[in-house]
Amino acid sequence: MSRKLFCQIRPLCYRISMQKEHLLRNFKDLLSKQRFAAEKSGEPLKNIVKSHSSILIRKLHGVDLRLQENKVTNIQLACDKVNGLIIRPGQTFSFWKTIGKTSARKGYKEGLVIEDGKLVSGIGGGLCQMGNLIHWLVLNSPLQVTELHHHSDALFPDERRRVPFGTGTSVCYNHIDYRFYNCTDQSVQLLTWIEDGALCGELRSERPFPYRYRLVEEDHHFSREGDQYYRISRVYRLVFDRETGTQLAKELILANHSKVLYDPALIPKEQIRNAAH
Repeated sequence: MSRKLFCQIRPLCYRISMQKEHLLRNFKDLLSKQRFAAEKSGEPLKNIVKSHSSILIRKLHGVDLRLQENKVTNIQLACDKVNGLIIRPGQTFSFWKTIGKTSARKGYKEGLVIEDGKLVSGIGGGLCQMGNLIHWLVLNSPLQVTELHHHSDALFPDERRRVPFGTGTSVCYNHIDYRFYNCTDQSVQLLTWIEDGALCGELRSERPFPYRYRLVEEDHHFSREGDQYYRISRVYRLVFDRETGTQLAKELILANHSKVLYDPALIPKEQIRNAAH
């Protein structure tokens, strides 16, 4: 039998380990020379770089609907923190420095969180959807992602998915953060709000960037390897010249090989390769 890690011994040990990670992150940030964005403006910048929306409540197999309803409350609180944030040239956006620690005292509710590869409930759960939205906006811009933690597993079957699989990010206060750096010569701004049951967002800039971007997923399929199923694909980012429309680059940003954690019976049979007979 494998030896348990300190954080796995009991709940108190887990809390101590998390507090250690929080302190370590704060110490590293204190020593770093990063300048974190904190300024907000109620006046939107003129140019829309990218806009996107995602349904807040989806039909997820085996998930308590109450946790999804609570997620809406959590995301609204997070929207209020992010909406209008200005990221100046040379500044870094930090998900957790912007939103802060979630707590019941601040109005956050029990939502769905991932802990040790399992779906459990926790205060502030569901904020990964906010991280996913922001990351998608950034992927469609020249901004530089400096910290990203991919979801390593396929947790749910698709339900009205509009973006390539795997292009989201995990977040967990405060050591699992999402960060990007404004490497451009102009300020950018994040706008986030809830409208008609959807989380909406825009990335704005002072003026148009010279390039536009498109993300595509290729060779998507499921593979049976032993007794386990995996979701496999490659995600590329295409870069185009804005004026001519000429494709300038095709960048591999993600090679998915994600373990399927939901019932394999929900996988469309036509999408399975190497299935055992």
